[in-house]
Amino acid sequence: MENTLPPREQWSSWVDFIMSCVGYAIGLGNVWRFPYLCYQNGGGAFLIPYFISLVFCGAPLFILETSWGQLLSVGGLGMFKICPIFKGVGIAAAVMAFWLNIYYIVVLSWAMCYLWNSFRLDSNVPWRSCDNPWNTKRCRSEYDPLACANNRTIAKYFNVKVLTNDHLTEYRQQFFVGPKANCYKVLGISSGVDVPGAMRWDLALYLFIAWAICYLCIFKGVRWTGKVVYLTASFPYVMLVCLLIRGLTLPGASLGLEYYLKPNFSVLFRSKVWIDAVTQVFFSYGLGLGALVALGSYNSYHNNVYKQALTVCFVNSGTSVFAGFVIFSFIGFMAVQQGKTVAEVAQSGPGLLFLAYPSGILQLPYTNIWSILFFTMVLFLGVDSQVNKLLFEILLLFQMIQQQSQIDLNRIEISIISSKKSLRLRFFCDVLHSQRNCFP
Repeated sequence: MENTLPPREQWSSWVDFIMSCVGYAIGLGNVWRFPYLCYQNGGGAFLIPYFISLVFCGAPLFILETSWGQLLSVGGLGMFKICPIFKGVGIAAAVMAFWLNIYYIVVLSWAMCYLWNSFRLDSNVPWRSCDNPWNTKRCRSEYDPLACANNRTIAKYFNVKVLTNDHLTEYRQQFFVGPKANCYKVLGISSGVDVPGAMRWDLALYLFIAWAICYLCIFKGVRWTGKVVYLTASFPYVMLVCLLIRGLTLPGASLGLEYYLKPNFSVLFRSKVWIDAVTQVFFSYGLGLGALVALGSYNSYHNNVYKQALTVCFVNSGTSVFAGFVIFSFIGFMAVQQGKTVAEVAQSGPGLLFLAYPSGILQLPYTNIWSILFFTMVLFLGVDSQVNKLLFEILLLFQMIQQQSQIDLNRIEISIISSKKSLRLRFFCDVLHSQRNCFP
């Protein structure tokens, strides 16, 4: 097979390859989607179909894609020269990665919104108090239970002795809304794609910055990207360990962990549980998108890709299970705090990332510092996955252009990425306001 492409870069070491794969495969799906699926599908019983799907689908396909890329030293499109009739499969994979990037980058813009609002001189964050412009009159903070919105006190509306009566605790919890929920609504997430909403210029700015960060991570090639992931792929584990230690010491943590680990085997007879397990494996490992082929193509021919791929699989699934302990310890605490069951709190779905975790951060000293670190972690998790999918897209475009003409690839690199950012900005109005029904 004739190779018409220029000499290919390679990873500086096999560690760069592992860290890049870890950064690509381990993302927001591990930290918040996996625990949510455990809640939906019988708690600990969900681990059975999940690991069966991993053994018979996830791990073999992960090894296949990375080893295929290493063998041929080409990206997703070039490898289909083996069977040209399937060239469209490679293009279809790039299209899927393109749409995933559009959806994924929006979550990063949300994280940046929370991150920016965490930079405060005092230890408070906006989702701790009810004195923000967006808070409603029903806002009530657990840290100042008699404070209402706009620095007014509930005592001006009701009798303080009545409000502090233990018999009315349930009523207060049903009527009032926490500041975290108020803050989450600031994102302006609409009820569906048929309700586009108004333009959000602040989130558009965060979206642009997120794309700029992704560009800076890849514009110097894979050697630069391989070094960036040392920080972006390892820092989240430090944060998760800190959050787990704090979560286990909170009242109600045992209730959340019991719900997470206690299996309900009756759900195993439902087809939806098995579909969710397979979907989570494919989504978490990024299978079928061509990015793993692109990552493997930067390996040397004699690299031990099998051992390294299995290592990444072990780390990926281990991170998902570990993140479940973290988030359910905080869900148990939130359930006790709000007077609800664990199931009721866990029904928040995708919003758990911006509700359960911030609730746990409020229990740590120097809240604003921990909040900055946490949402930096969320940003790193998203950027890792985003960058590698974007790297595959650019590689595919390079191959297609190289096959059609002799244009200088270095000269068009910036224009390709810039045009991709501009293309996303055309869609941001719809995406920012209809993401609620777009989470896979």
